[in-house]
Amino acid sequence: MNDPKESRSVDSRPEDGAPDGNESYGRKPFKRSKSHFADRVTADGGDGWPVEPGRYRLVVSRACPWASRALISRRLLGLEDALSLAVADPIQDDRSWRFTLDPDGRDPVLGIHFLAEAYDARETGYPGGVSVPAIVDVPSGKLVTNDFQQITLDLATEWTALHRPGAPDLYPEPLREEIDEVMEGVYRDVNNGVYRAGFASGQREYEEAFRDVFRRLDLVSERLADRRYLVGDTITEADIRLFTTLVRFDAVYHGHFKCNRSKLAEDPVLWAYVRDLYQTPGFGDTVDFDHIKRHYYQVHTGINPTGVVPLGPDLSGWLTPHHREELGGRPFGDGTPPGPVPRGEEVPAAGRP
Repeated sequence: MNDPKESRSVDSRPEDGAPDGNESYGRKPFKRSKSHFADRVTADGGDGWPVEPGRYRLVVSRACPWASRALISRRLLGLEDALSLAVADPIQDDRSWRFTLDPDGRDPVLGIHFLAEAYDARETGYPGGVSVPAIVDVPSGKLVTNDFQQITLDLATEWTALHRPGAPDLYPEPLREEIDEVMEGVYRDVNNGVYRAGFASGQREYEEAFRDVFRRLDLVSERLADRRYLVGDTITEADIRLFTTLVRFDAVYHGHFKCNRSKLAEDPVLWAYVRDLYQTPGFGDTVDFDHIKRHYYQVHTGINPTGVVPLGPDLSGWLTPHHREELGGRPFGDGTPPGPVPRGEEVPAAGRP
């Protein structure tokens, strides 16, 4: 999620989008571009950034579905002590993501007021948008990567030496081809599809995106009717990526992005599936509905010029029984659930059911 420069001709406040700012929310069709800073933090340090405990800081917004992937992966893998966390304010100003949730409006570890300062430390005069998730090198203060597609895969496969005992295998090698295939369709039609619908500049463009979203959701619902998880019998990267869109669907995408053929809660399979994940340690305990709603409805003034944030939907249903355990499956495989949320990282009561 970022602050693409193109959006400012349409709206003076920042929009969220893809990592390098090459999207348009005005007269051109919505386009999500590849990450500009695509270095990787790896076990062998091939890009110059070796995995080291305490060296890096993960910067997220709890409003952002792309950043939420990294939040969930970090929790499930038990990387909280190895990779520290910075949470940005869900409301941006003209310098994009800011640390106004922290004392004095400054991140206590990086010592900066805006994530843009880490981008500037990496590349002076970088013209693109400032996005989350971002991994920042603490000693130098430089941005390492904003490659939202690769970050979670590397947390699962390159950070293994720092995983907690009992951490699940979120990207098991024998299933990677199937996981990649499932994720590609979900990304194109659902993760990115809701944005294509929400920021469509014309009726035809909107209707095409709308149909793609619900065609894929119908296929996913059919797939999940007799299996607990998307691929195999355990939670994988594919489930994380689908969850981060589904958990936001009724709260923002149904109304705000006009994806209103039906609510997620009206599909018995998908509603039970997403509740199953929400109630699984590592998923729901990272979700802040208050941040989600305030960001989408107050920042996207091109779509919602009044900035009014709806009171609904009712969140109590997220904690109701889902009965998905009757399908079998082992959420963490041969591993175990993550421990309690670290102190200071809890989602405030306003953001929970």
